[in-house]
Amino acid sequence: MSTSKPIWAELSAEEHEYQYNPQRAFPDFAKHQAARAGANLQARTGLRLQADVRYGDHPLRSLDIFPADAPAGQAPVHVFFHGGYWRAQDKQNFAFIAGALVPLGITTIIANYELCPASTLDGVVDSALAAFEWVCRHAHQYGADPRQISLSGHSAGAHLVAEILATDWSARGIDASALVGAVMISGIFDPRPVMSTTVNQQLLLTEEIAARHDVERRPPLVRCPTSILVGGLEPVQWIDQSFRYSQHLRGNGQDPAVQVLPGHDHFSIIGDYAVPDSLMLRAVRSSALRA
Repeated sequence: MSTSKPIWAELSAEEHEYQYNPQRAFPDFAKHQAARAGANLQARTGLRLQADVRYGDHPLRSLDIFPADAPAGQAPVHVFFHGGYWRAQDKQNFAFIAGALVPLGITTIIANYELCPASTLDGVVDSALAAFEWVCRHAHQYGADPRQISLSGHSAGAHLVAEILATDWSARGIDASALVGAVMISGIFDPRPVMSTTVNQQLLLTEEIAARHDVERRPPLVRCPTSILVGGLEPVQWIDQSFRYSQHLRGNGQDPAVQVLPGHDHFSIIGDYAVPDSLMLRAVRSSALRA
């Protein structure tokens, strides 16, 4: 049995922080969110919106639902999970995604979920699973098709999508065939390297929690077409996570599409939702409209 350390365990503290803390690698990260403020406002004021729909008792267990104009029960549903390293961000900052998808006839749901350090990663993941379960059970109440649900997530949100893929939904009374596609963008799939970064001051990860939520080592239990995207400017260790996870899926009989998007860093990449005919928008549109 090999006792060799993973490559990330051999990095210096400074290099490890650069590789696994996107805000350290791209200190101008805030400019990208600021640039989307107008599009977020336009989506929240110009589209039909059911804001702050509850899916649980925790204050952050809420959804913004942007119904598409479609005959009752026929609009596909797309659910987006934001990034923020499981400790930050809010659904209001990602309304622009609905602005891109709703005109395509896709009912769009932007999810909030529990955040560290008020919750552990266990609670963060549990809330994301609860959000998906709620959508499966209640999408029809918003005129959408509960048999045609797709997902996407960025960074920590990509990890939450992978957690949904690794869950036994039959044990929760959910027919997972309703999930018709998933797109994971610039994801973090193995939490263990995060424990050696300053981010863990807020995440409070332990070896046990990190192991429970290492989706590179848990078999995917949901079979659906998947796409994995990552920015070409991201640190090599961060890019490597996407390829490792794609190999994990392939080792479990799936065939994910993997794309490295040139010219994008960890924070600029998400703006491609709003770029007509971008690789990202095509991937999300394909996942949502597949059925």
